Amino acid sequence: MWDTAFGIANGLALVMWLALILLPRWPALLSAILYLGVGLLCAAYALLLIGVLSGLFPAGEGGMDFGSIEGVRAIFASDAGVTIGWIHYLAFDLFVGLWIVRDADAKGFSRFVQAPVLLATFLAGPLGLVVWLLLREKRARALGRWQ
Repeated sequence: MWDTAFGIANGLALVMWLALILLPRWPALLSAILYLGVGLLCAAYALLLIGVLSGLFPAGEGGMDFGSIEGVRAIFASDAGVTIGWIHYLAFDLFVGLWIVRDADAKGFSRFVQAPVLLATFLAGPLGLVVWLLLREKRARALGRWQ
């Protein structure tokens, strides 16, 4: 079960990232990435987490302890913990990538500038985000757009 959920989530995220980076920025496409990509990943995360916490899905040994490094290590030592945690990362990174795209388009950044930032976000979420925040800062000030 966990291998299947992991594979489906990875496949969905990859398709959405490829669309985000390579396809034209049609409003319908961006909406699909938000609702069919980020939304489905968030729903999967929530359902799997609730399933594990309620005992509906097997999660392995021990409970969920987020209060210590040992507890978090134990969570990620199970297939359930890795899958649920990975889906969490996939959903948030894709959401951040979508925000970067919308922000970059609004501020007039070329797709050639956006592509490496999006790739960094896909591969190492917070790294891509901090690169984008540094790149956008000067233009955001010049345009008077801090949103």
